[in-house]
This record gives sequence, C-alpha cells and structure tokens, in this order.
Amino acid sequence: MSTPNPISRVTGAWLLLPGNLRGIIWISMGTVALALTDILIKTLGQTIHPFELSFFRYAIGITLLAPIFWRMGPAGLKTKRWGLHLTRLFLASIGQTGIFIAVVNLKLADATAFWFSKPLFTTVAAVFILAELVSLRRWLATVAGFAGVVVMMRPGAGVVDPYVLIAIGAAFSMAFANIMIRLMAPTEPPNRILFYYHVGGVALLAPPAIWVWQTPVGAEWGLIGLIGVGTMTGMICFVRAFSVGEANAIGPFEYVRLIYAGLIGYLLFGETIDTWTLIGGAIIVGSTLFIARDEVRKP
Repeated sequence: MSTPNPISRVTGAWLLLPGNLRGIIWISMGTVALALTDILIKTLGQTIHPFELSFFRYAIGITLLAPIFWRMGPAGLKTKRWGLHLTRLFLASIGQTGIFIAVVNLKLADATAFWFSKPLFTTVAAVFILAELVSLRRWLATVAGFAGVVVMMRPGAGVVDPYVLIAIGAAFSMAFANIMIRLMAPTEPPNRILFYYHVGGVALLAPPAIWVWQTPVGAEWGLIGLIGVGTMTGMICFVRAFSVGEANAIGPFEYVRLIYAGLIGYLLFGETIDTWTLIGGAIIVGSTLFIARDEVRKP
C-alpha cells in the first residue's frame, strides 16, 4: 500500500479545517502581504513618484496574469460592455494611485485608516448606482463612519492636508469601482474584468509615469517587482478568504492591518499615532464592521 506524499497529507489536513478558519488564515496572510507592500511603497516613494510605482504595479500584474489571459483567448476576452469596463478601470486606477500617494506622503496608520472608509462610500454608491434600499441603521452607521473620517482630518488644525483629501478620494473612487463589478458580474467573468483593468491601468498611467519618470537603479528594480507580487498576493488571498469563509466572521481580521501600519510606521519610519487617528480610526472601523454585519443579515 502506497503512503500519501507529504503534500497530499498537508492538503487533506487543510481541507479538514473549518471554512471560517481557513478564511481567517487566508485574510491574515493577505493583510501581511499588503502591509509589507506598504513598506516598499513608502520606501521607494522617496525617490520614485507614486505615478510610476502605480504604473509598474499594473505592468507587473498583467505580466503575472498573462498565462491566464492567454488561455482565455480572444473569445474569452471579448466584451460588449466597453463603457462599464472603461468607467471601472478609470475609477479603480485613480483609487489605486491615490492610495499609493497617500502611503508615501501620510503616516501609514492614517493612510490605512482612510482606506478603510471605503465601505462607507460603497453604501452611498449602492444607493445611487444600484438603487439599493438601505436601512436606517446602516445609514446611521455610515454617517457615524464619516464623522470618524472628519475626526481624522483634525478639524482643530485649521488646514486640511491635501494628501488626506487624496486618501479619501482614493477610497471614494475604489468604492464606486467595486460597485461597477456588481453591474458587470452577470455578463463579465472576473478574469475578463481583471484583463481590462490591468491593460487599461497600464495605458492610463503610462503618460503621467513618463512625465515624472525616474529610472530605477540596482535593487530598486527588485523592490518594484515585489510591490507587484505583494499586491497580487494580497488580492488572491482576499479572494480565497471570502470564497471559503463567511464575511462577518473573517472580515474583521482585515483590520489587523491598522495595527501593522501603526507598528511599521513607528519602528521603520519614526511615525507616531496621535489621538485624532486613534479616535477617528476606531469610529471608522466600528462603523464599517456594523455595515458588514448588516449586509450579511440582509435576506
């Protein structure tokens, strides 16, 4: 009798784990990947413009996904919904580039907390684009979340940091881009959406990247490659997580990234977390968690 090889035993043991536990592990790995990627973005952003870094993110992404797109062939990639694809890739590219700019120019904890305001904008987008009916309790949670955003903007300072507005705009843009996926889902498979997103991102960001171009040198090429791998790894882990676990059970573990951001910012970049960030971030997280649980409870 042949004995199962180690890989088969590990795979079998993995599949025996409860779906939610596997989801938590996946989302935890994705969170670590994105937190480590933020280190690279903030480090390289001191010499290479975020426009260029974002361009490389899409160029590397399409290279990594090329075998999948090749197997799909022209028939699998053909679409009749050009308007939706163009709108989504434009919004998502703005959101992706905006968060790169925020990570480079803001404290990591602040940039991450503002990014987590995305579900608040998703509620608004769902009402205006999908004509969804939103419960009163979800509206109250959304208003509370935006209050947290205002707190983090440090209202007593008198002047709003323009990079804060960019971070909020990135969350807004990506929220609307995600809603576009729901409009496209009935006819457009995920890999087709990814294809147009990456090709369009390269085309859209090439002109501004050329305008600010700074040729990477030495190890910078390797670090840029790791940004592409890291963002792709994070995306895959999150997709896997939500495909095997319940959103209300695994979703909260994404917010561990805030802790990573605070520790990384303090240990590597000498950043401190002030009271406004703690209070505003807590309100944003609490509101988005409530919205996520309310979404799961919907019939």
